[in-house]
Amino acid sequence: MLSILVVDDEPNLRKTLATCLSVEGHSVTCVSNPSDAVDEARRHSFDMAFVDLRLGDEDGMELIPLLLADSPWLKIIVITAYATIETAVQAMKAGAADYISKPFTPDQVRLLTTRIARIRSLEREISFLKEDLQRLNPQPVFQTRNPSMQKAIETAKKAAPSEAIILLQGESGTGKTIFAKAVHLWSERAKRAFVVVSCPSVPPDLLETEIFGHVKGAFTGAVRDNPGRIALAEGGTLFLDEIAEIAPSVQSKLLRFIQEREYERVGDPTPRKADVRIIVATNADLEQAVADGRFRQDLYYRVNVISIAVPPLRERPEDILPLATHFLLFFNHANHKSLLGFTEEASEALQSYSWPGNLRELRNALERAVILGRGERVSKEDLPHAVAGSTRSAPAIGDKAPLSRIEELHIRRVIAATASLQEAAEVLGIDQATLWRKRKMYGI
Repeated sequence: MLSILVVDDEPNLRKTLATCLSVEGHSVTCVSNPSDAVDEARRHSFDMAFVDLRLGDEDGMELIPLLLADSPWLKIIVITAYATIETAVQAMKAGAADYISKPFTPDQVRLLTTRIARIRSLEREISFLKEDLQRLNPQPVFQTRNPSMQKAIETAKKAAPSEAIILLQGESGTGKTIFAKAVHLWSERAKRAFVVVSCPSVPPDLLETEIFGHVKGAFTGAVRDNPGRIALAEGGTLFLDEIAEIAPSVQSKLLRFIQEREYERVGDPTPRKADVRIIVATNADLEQAVADGRFRQDLYYRVNVISIAVPPLRERPEDILPLATHFLLFFNHANHKSLLGFTEEASEALQSYSWPGNLRELRNALERAVILGRGERVSKEDLPHAVAGSTRSAPAIGDKAPLSRIEELHIRRVIAATASLQEAAEVLGIDQATLWRKRKMYGI
């Protein structure tokens, strides 16, 4: 049921409304003037308010913004004996949800409260779902003691209000997507869509239609229109992740869109305009890709307006334990655990490990530790083997170390730094069956 505020200078109307609403099970507070209404709204949280436009010598219309300033979620119903279109429009512009004309019946009041109750229920459900999503997908907070990371954050915050294209560069797993999302939220486009295109995850022959869209019948299998990610991002931000993976044919079309903010869907010659902010990211050396002929030079100059280098985790040793603690608290909550922190050995292992998979690998290591941990604190034994064994320095090529040890470390780091075992096998230059045997041999 709803908590409702009634603001009317007529005692009989206040009593009638209070009775009608109380019978329905709502909690009702009645006042006779704007000053008392504001005081009550500051002391209590109301879902709904009935406000008479004529409150003696005072104007109820002026009360609407005052109530909404303290309670933005409040649904205000204006009561008027002189219902006109102009009055209704003025009330809606001031922030009212609806209006009701005198004289009114209990059924009319009941209809309004039922509708508002449904709206408030949906708003609460959306709020809960947002909280659940945040709990299911922990994002490391933008707090750091590392100078390079501080510089990257400062640059991102300065660039966010502009419309300039931002190029995020860094290894896989360093948090480039988190940076892109943060830039979007710090910008004027925060209330509009943030649309992500993961270029490597889309087959090359379908990437063009994924970004620009297509019309029905444009190619075999195009059974319906697809508006494309650019259209979905209208007014918001389009994030192109791993832009170095885009095929040359799509690069030329993307260049035209960046220059003219105009594009065509596949199979439709009609030019379309779009208001979209573009952020791109890559873990590749774009300058080398240009030199190798794999990436257009003119496109590189267009996307490299503001470049932000996101440092790898191994270059942020002072941030490892704070980030690990952040993930520990999250996974404690998600798994109904209450681990209090890390043992001295576990802390040493976390800080000694090189983290080739960066934040993604740290997150996975902490999730595993919380799920498997049985003590009051995360111990070294709760951490993955590669992390737990990192208190001794990893051997380098030429060190007096067994070849198998170097091979094991190399395989672990490649797997951590790649998106799939198939990609890892390709990087290592072996087939997946051989990779499976070596993982089994080394306990990976």
